[in-house]
Amino acid sequence: MRILITGGPTHEYLDPVRCLTNPSTGRMGMELARAAAQRGHETVLVTGPTAFPDPKGVRVIRVVSALDMDRSVRREFPRCDAMIGSAAVSDYRPETAARSKIKKGPATMTLRLVKNPDVLGGCGARKKGQVLVGFALETDCGLENAADKMRRKRLDLIVLNSPESFGADRIGPTFLTPDGKREALPKMTKAQLSRRIVRFIERLR
Repeated sequence: MRILITGGPTHEYLDPVRCLTNPSTGRMGMELARAAAQRGHETVLVTGPTAFPDPKGVRVIRVVSALDMDRSVRREFPRCDAMIGSAAVSDYRPETAARSKIKKGPATMTLRLVKNPDVLGGCGARKKGQVLVGFALETDCGLENAADKMRRKRLDLIVLNSPESFGADRIGPTFLTPDGKREALPKMTKAQLSRRIVRFIERLR
């Protein structure tokens, strides 16, 4: 199969030195890409900023912002058999970015934000037989919110995590599928979880 994977955070710059982002390290995306390549699949990884080196046998497209990631995914998605969206994409970006560093000034300032494109949701709207896997990181009503996200984005599997998964090597996720099944998994490494997700995709295909 040809598998497309997204990973890492996105950086939405306010000025040349400051950005809106999150604590994602990109490890999950790297492990997913490595697992897919090791199973013999043609693998493309679109990743936001991360310190990890490119996995062996994987074509890596490095991006910065959500708009960058969306453009790359739109280009690659029609030619893939499956996609795994593990990237922690910023929901919003500054409406404008300053060309120079914003200097310290008043005690308060207002930042106007605009919504970013829904990278994974866009793939769900355009999918034609592809297997789609997504991730949900929730702080409240996790199962309900993950199930809702799965339906809205037309996913075949969603992996529910908690904020503790940021930067962690071992996590205890929950699998949800459209048939209503919910499987709470024991703690495992992200490498082990990646292999499990790839095998899930193989069974569906």
